[in-house]
Amino acid sequence: MRRGDFVLDVAFAAAPGAVLAVLGPNGAGKSTLLRALAGLTPVTAGHVVLDDEVLDDAASGLFVEPADRPVGLVFQSYRLFPHLSVLDNVAFAPRSRGLRRAQSRAVAGRWVDALGLGELADRRPAALSGGQAQRVALARALAGDPGLLLLDEPLSALDARTRLDVQAELRRHLREFDGPTLLVTHDPLEALVLADRLLVVEGGRVVQQGTPAEVASRPATDYVARLVGLNLYEGRIDGDRVVLPGGGWFVVPDHGQHGEVLVAVRPSSVLVSTHRPEGASARNMWAGTVVGLSLLTDRVRLDVEGTPPALVDVTPGSVAELALAPGREIWLSVKATELDVYGRQGT
Repeated sequence: MRRGDFVLDVAFAAAPGAVLAVLGPNGAGKSTLLRALAGLTPVTAGHVVLDDEVLDDAASGLFVEPADRPVGLVFQSYRLFPHLSVLDNVAFAPRSRGLRRAQSRAVAGRWVDALGLGELADRRPAALSGGQAQRVALARALAGDPGLLLLDEPLSALDARTRLDVQAELRRHLREFDGPTLLVTHDPLEALVLADRLLVVEGGRVVQQGTPAEVASRPATDYVARLVGLNLYEGRIDGDRVVLPGGGWFVVPDHGQHGEVLVAVRPSSVLVSTHRPEGASARNMWAGTVVGLSLLTDRVRLDVEGTPPALVDVTPGSVAELALAPGREIWLSVKATELDVYGRQGT
C-alpha cells in the first residue's frame, strides 16, 4: 500500500484459530495494514486473501467493499453508537450483514450473554465502564460471524487494573474464535500473553516474525530488543571474538562462526563494579558512565554510556552501596556464556 510517501510492503499468513500480534513503533504501518484488511483502503499492489476468497487484488481490480467482507473490527476507542443500547450496538453487525431486525437482535442476545453482558443489555454506552465497553465492542465484532477478527489496540483505553482483568477475559474469548485474529498493540506484555505469533513491522517492512519465545529470546532490531528488555549489538564474528562497528568487542564461545551476527545480552547478566574486574571469568569488561536510573518494581535499570553502551539491572541496595548516580564512572563485565550470538532472521 502506498499512502503519500509511505509504502507498506508486507507478506504474511495467519492460521485459523491463531492470534497474530502486530508490533511496531509509531508510523510503522500497523494501522495502514488493518485498513487494508478491513477494506477501508485498497492495496496498490499484491492481494488480500481470506479462506481462499480474494478480498482485494490490485492486478485484476477485484475489490470487496468493507460491508461485504467477513471481517470484524474492534477499534481502539470502541466506537459504540451512543444512542443505541448494548443489545442494539451488538445487533448492528448482523443487521449490516442482511439479517432482519428480529434475527439480528436474537443473534446479538446470544453474544451479549456469552460475554457476560446480559444485565447491561438495555444500557447506553455512556453508562458503561471501560471494560464493559470493550466487551460490547468485541461482541459486536463477533456477532457479524466474521472469518477474520481485527483488534486495534483493544486494551489501550483501560486503566492498568482493568486492563489485567480484561486481558485474561479477552484471551479466553480469542481461544474460542475459529478464524485468524490480528491484534495491533504497542504493549509487548499484551502481545506475549495473547498471541501465538508476533509480526514486527518497522518502516513499512516486516523485520521479524515468529513465536513470542523466538522473538523475545533473539530480537532482530533495536526496537524489538527494547520491547523485550535486552541489549542488542551488531558485530562481525571470527572464531571467539565479535568486533562491534562502534568500537569494542565481545569474547564468546567459539562455535566456528564467521560473518555478521547479533549479540543479545540480558541487563541482569551485566555486572557492575567501581573498579576494573579481575579474574579469568570476566573476559568481557569495559568502562562506562551512568547517565540515567529507572526504578522497575524490585530493581533499578541503569542506562550506561560506554563502548558499547548498555542497560544494566541492579538491586536498590547496590545503587546505595556503589553510590550509583548520573555521572558515576563504573566498570561493566559479562561472562562469555551469558552472550547469545546469532545471525539475522533468514540468514
